[in-house]
Amino acid sequence: MADQTAGSPYGELQYVKVFGPNANCTLDICPVEMSVYGYRPSLAANFTFLGLYVLSALVHTYLGFRWKSYSFMAFMIVGAINAVVGYAGRIMLYYNPFNFTAFMMQIICITSGPVYYSASIYITLSSSIKHFAPSLSRVRPELLYWIFIPCDIVCLCFQAAGGGLSTSTSGKSQMGVDMALVGLSLQVAAMVIFCALFADYLVRYYRSDFYRNEAGAKLGMRSKLFFGFLALAIVLILVRCAYRLVELKDGYSGNLIRDEGLFIGLEGVMVVAAVYSLATGHPGFGLRKGSPKQQKVENAGNIGQGHDVL
Repeated sequence: MADQTAGSPYGELQYVKVFGPNANCTLDICPVEMSVYGYRPSLAANFTFLGLYVLSALVHTYLGFRWKSYSFMAFMIVGAINAVVGYAGRIMLYYNPFNFTAFMMQIICITSGPVYYSASIYITLSSSIKHFAPSLSRVRPELLYWIFIPCDIVCLCFQAAGGGLSTSTSGKSQMGVDMALVGLSLQVAAMVIFCALFADYLVRYYRSDFYRNEAGAKLGMRSKLFFGFLALAIVLILVRCAYRLVELKDGYSGNLIRDEGLFIGLEGVMVVAAVYSLATGHPGFGLRKGSPKQQKVENAGNIGQGHDVL
């Protein structure tokens, strides 16, 4: 970001710093086009997203205690808190698009937030394997936690470190952006690999005696809804990650980062829709047993012995 010196048409300050911890630009002396985003973030959109994440935290808290899915609940709530902080930063940017603290709040929290939702998905899919027929999995369900959750932590560290490096260098270092890109790339790769393993498990399940026997003739409506919404959440998060990879590829000076419509549609809408998909297709709904009658009618294909949801 270039600095403006004395005699500039943007104000009476002898030295104007547009971007960084010591930025002194405001809308009174600098046009909004000089900011990183080149626009004032929409108050309506960002307040809407903030409110939806607060509501999602309350919903997942209720569902977590209702179904005793504490690990899943914890990751969903931390992700929601992350998003609330991020969108609060964007609201602050509306009032001062040159506020570096607000910029770093939202770039770190919004970029890294879906890592927590990915962890919830890993927990859910591993629990699904334990619930239906763990003997058919090529990898023990317990090992999946120890492989992919640490991988998620590594992704989070790269993204947070990238944001931190951008802070310390006033956004001038490409290394900070590159580290965030590495974190996003690892997140996409880990989710694709995990989904491939789970898809392999489902194929083995459908071809097995578990699925063909009398009790397992078909998946019940409850399980179909559960897997449907879970698959939707995965697709939404992958689309979002692909968008952020392309956006950050050019750093903070690219064209995509200045397009608010794309951000709202491919970041805001995608992730919040994934969060509510994970609430609608909650693992407590899809994996826990109901009454004997419900189990026979709604969940005829479930072979598990009633494992508690994590």
